[in-house]
Amino acid sequence: MPIDYSTVKIVHQTAVALSLSGFFFRGWAALRGAHGVAGRAAKTLPHVVDTVLLLSALWLAWSLRATPGNAPWLTAKVIGLFVYVGLGVIALRPTRPLAVRAAAWFAALVTAGWIVSVALTKNPLGFLAALA
Repeated sequence: MPIDYSTVKIVHQTAVALSLSGFFFRGWAALRGAHGVAGRAAKTLPHVVDTVLLLSALWLAWSLRATPGNAPWLTAKVIGLFVYVGLGVIALRPTRPLAVRAAAWFAALVTAGWIVSVALTKNPLGFLAALA
């Protein structure tokens, strides 16, 4: 039985929600000094969710025949993803100063919101289009 586009899209959207909420709560807890964010589950589960997220994204792009070359919004999302991951690494690294981690956490969340807005509008500017 083949998997249809709408099913994969729901899987992808669910993975987005889980990934972003997980990052939000893990970052919030880390900034408040909670020790549970360093546990095995807190370090493993995000990788499982993000793998599902990435695989479903690739499947959706393949289904749409969308590539960064023919879909500028996809290029924007990929660039945004690299920025989000980089900021997330800084935000969750306990050796960084608290103010730096807090700023990176907030910036990562804003970046994630922008990536979602690009996905919803298929506009490479996402919510920044309102400023143009």
